[in-house]
Amino acid sequence: MGAKRGATGRRLELGIQLRQLRENCPPVEVDRLKGMTRRAAVKGLNDLSEPTLTRIELGELNFRRNVGTLRTLLRRYSVTDPELVQQLIELNREAPSEEWLTQYRAFMPTGMPHYVGLEAEAVGIMAYHPTVVYSLLQTPEYAKALFEVQRPVEDTTAEFIKRHVELRMERKRRVLAREDAVRLRIILGEASLRIPLGDEDVMRVQYEEIIRIAQSDHVSIQIVPFRRGYRATNDFTILDLGDLPSRVQTDNAWGAVSTSDKPREVDRFTRRFNAMVGVALGVEETIDFVKELARKQ
Repeated sequence: MGAKRGATGRRLELGIQLRQLRENCPPVEVDRLKGMTRRAAVKGLNDLSEPTLTRIELGELNFRRNVGTLRTLLRRYSVTDPELVQQLIELNREAPSEEWLTQYRAFMPTGMPHYVGLEAEAVGIMAYHPTVVYSLLQTPEYAKALFEVQRPVEDTTAEFIKRHVELRMERKRRVLAREDAVRLRIILGEASLRIPLGDEDVMRVQYEEIIRIAQSDHVSIQIVPFRRGYRATNDFTILDLGDLPSRVQTDNAWGAVSTSDKPREVDRFTRRFNAMVGVALGVEETIDFVKELARKQ
């Protein structure tokens, strides 16, 4: 079953295994060589719908305390090995590692709680942002200034901003201060450092924070300067989840957070990231670049 996981990792592993079992079980539908559709899997189950099974297979939900439904599905998938059944039931048990998220869920956009859980499971993170300092590099003052700028347009409240800044700092702490250090590779567009948020003190402290984090052994930060060369137009993050499939995360125009573990999508965004590594300033050049910006504040 792999390494010990938190709540999201357990749901994700359970979902992956259930999807594989469904797709490879003996067929029950006409003209199907193997496996069954989700519609066939949930047929006759009053407490499990096709959309819910989809979310379970994506690792967004589990069966909570309804283990009976899980057992029924496994029988439909012709799973008879008692040890495998018990392992899957254990994966379905709730892990306490995401209780801290509960207080923020009401303020989070669609898909965000699932992404934050995945982020905490990652062994490596590659992220790119062209116009704003990447979230896990932000200081509280910079994050607050960012939300304040957006406030009139997004019609958010002071409480909304306060909670989001708290959440961002807690995510940062949980990723950067972990004992098993996450490999962090960040590419920023030069605009993300040039566009001022807050006053000069806010930007100077933000520059100093980037320099501090960039000097960590497990962190690589690079700047794509204003010059010719490939650059992606949209921000994205690629999560290396160890022995689980990697996932790519993007935000849409409505503010929802979406992730995909489709190899084609992960490979496509990985190629984008690697292309920008080639045109970006080196790590030491980037630190010198940010130091110069800090001196000018």
